[in-house]
Amino acid sequence: MPITIARLGQWTIGELSKASQIHVETIRYFEKIGLIPKAQRLNSGHRRFGPDHLGRLNFIRRARDMGFSQGEIRALIGLSDGEAGSCAEVKAIADAHLRVIRQKIEGLGRLERLLSQTSAKCSRGRTPACPIIAVLSGGEGEAGVP
Repeated sequence: MPITIARLGQWTIGELSKASQIHVETIRYFEKIGLIPKAQRLNSGHRRFGPDHLGRLNFIRRARDMGFSQGEIRALIGLSDGEAGSCAEVKAIADAHLRVIRQKIEGLGRLERLLSQTSAKCSRGRTPACPIIAVLSGGEGEAGVP
């Protein structure tokens, strides 16, 4: 089997995109804003990305999947890169994010109850007095529930 650039741990942006499951445009954006380090440039101008880039992109993808914001991800990257910090600081970021998630879950529960109750009142008839429209118009129920 011939030795290729990919086998040596150097990838084009397209190869890195496939390996990380992150779109090429997003990788360029992360490089531009400093979430991943600048890639090595060949004489031809093409970028080559290494294993550290793939590791960082996997970290970012998993953090995004967990709903962390870009600012939170930047802070977590800084702490994972050994900037002055500790596991306690990482936990504080995670705990703050967990509080936000729990608030969103509570809000979604309220929305589910409201929509379920409102939908149950619907007669499915051809009447202009639709309870769902009434709630959306602020006529009854918890209009404006987040």
